[in-house]
Amino acid sequence: MGDRAGMLGLLPPTDNPIRERAERHGIDLDRLPVHVAIIMDGNGRWAQMRGKPRLFGHRQGYKNLRGVLLDAADLGIKVLTVYAFSAENWRRPNDEVAGLFKLIERAARDELRVLHQNNVRVLSSGRLDEVPAGLREALAIGAETTKDNTRMVFNLAINYGGRAEIVDAVRKIAADVREGAIEPEAVTEQDIARRLYHPDLPDPDLMIRTGGDLRVSNFLLWQSAYCELHISKSLWPEFKEEAMFDAVLDYQDRTRKFGGLTRG
Repeated sequence: MGDRAGMLGLLPPTDNPIRERAERHGIDLDRLPVHVAIIMDGNGRWAQMRGKPRLFGHRQGYKNLRGVLLDAADLGIKVLTVYAFSAENWRRPNDEVAGLFKLIERAARDELRVLHQNNVRVLSSGRLDEVPAGLREALAIGAETTKDNTRMVFNLAINYGGRAEIVDAVRKIAADVREGAIEPEAVTEQDIARRLYHPDLPDPDLMIRTGGDLRVSNFLLWQSAYCELHISKSLWPEFKEEAMFDAVLDYQDRTRKFGGLTRG
């Protein structure tokens, strides 16, 4: 973990209550996943179970995200990537899509001060040129304001699709081939990886999906080739500290294998 954390210029976490609770939960603080990715599923179901509209569930989900993010930073997670809006989410009703974008923009603006004060760097991944201008502006302000922060990287996947990211990388390679900068037969996996949205981020170690479904939903397809999957039955608004602990403990109980290379 030390080498990968060092790549990001991050400092080791100091002792704090959540780390003490994590140790009591059985977590080895020296073997935390560096990069955790979360598919935040279940907001709509959570709302419908309470007789509320789906956007009510999305609002509650974004309130929950703040707590999970800060808990992850306090625990010592170095990178947190969350699936905020997928490329497929455009298929939802227009009012839900518009409401989601407004909610994400408001959260990006309202939470910036807290994130900056907590030394969190904010990034975003996806085809951002297709999202509303106000949201693009909020994301750009967040990235610029927090660019020198070093405690944790918070990466929002917005209008994101794993296949689309790979297509965008291949298009860049095709342009380089056309310009004579690289020969087709010389293209390697590293060439593709370097052209992903944020190639400097380490691949995720742990991917968490809330809501109980057993699929990755086109999320970080390239980067998740060897990450560990944890499925939580908790709907996203109900995913709290203990559920995060369970996910990390599940990760630590695995024997990680990278095409034959085993890491404890």
